[in-house]
Amino acid sequence: MQIASRRKTIAFFVALGVFLVALAVALSVIWAILNWREGVLLFFGIIFFAAIIAGMILNTSFLIREIKRNEQHDSFINAVTHELKTPITSIRLYLETLQRRDVDEKKRQQFYGLMLNDTDRLVHTVEQVLKAGETRFKSGRRDRTEIDFGGLVSECLELARTRHNLTAKALQYKKPRNGNQITVRGDAEELRTAVTNVLDNAIKYSKDNVDVSAQIDTPDEKHVLLRVRDHGMGIPVDELKRVFKRFYRVRGRSRAQVKGTGLGLFIVRSIAKKHGGKVFAESAGEGRGTTITLELPRSRA
Repeated sequence: MQIASRRKTIAFFVALGVFLVALAVALSVIWAILNWREGVLLFFGIIFFAAIIAGMILNTSFLIREIKRNEQHDSFINAVTHELKTPITSIRLYLETLQRRDVDEKKRQQFYGLMLNDTDRLVHTVEQVLKAGETRFKSGRRDRTEIDFGGLVSECLELARTRHNLTAKALQYKKPRNGNQITVRGDAEELRTAVTNVLDNAIKYSKDNVDVSAQIDTPDEKHVLLRVRDHGMGIPVDELKRVFKRFYRVRGRSRAQVKGTGLGLFIVRSIAKKHGGKVFAESAGEGRGTTITLELPRSRA
């Protein structure tokens, strides 16, 4: 209901802007026809009307952009609220059950495991929000060291398998062909965050049929690529660049049940840029899987 109302507001401002621009153009043309003999007056009049038209176009564009930005912010707040409230409610329910009822040891251990999972979910959400703030406002080359990128990716894969209860077949790792150590220079914690976010994103949008592969490639002596490919929901072609924007989430009925904050890939892009690299997405469309490629400069060490 709220989204529909915002779309109507955007449509109203677009229509109003187009009408005002058309009216200004019509008035300027009429004025020019009536005063074409007055050369100087005509020249300054055209400049004046052009400035008015440009101002209205800029104003309309600004209003539309702000409406869309507010819509993204509201979606982010709703997503974060859900991501925080759901596990808290779940933990409270289990605690109340343990407090009021005599639960056998097996059931008690099961409750402990579920509460730990909910706690991990809470920590992950908080870390995403904090990391988004850090990557946006902090820059520089602090804590740069030589990192075994292949080893770092292996650690992230093992962590993802454990956290999501996946088998080695569901989350595969294709090691570099030459078998040599691939070194990059950077912040190990930030790169670990970037790789983890790419893996989590691929697993999350695979839903129940997780078939994800990670592969490291070295196209030349200066670059290293990490490609993470899934066979999940896919991304519409016109959305491939937008998914890296802050708070942005691809809309669709199939994605409504997939929860998130819209910060994961934004953080990946920010970290990649800080390390002199880049990240991009490839997909053949809805339901045809996605490949996220993280490119970083290699170290000569």
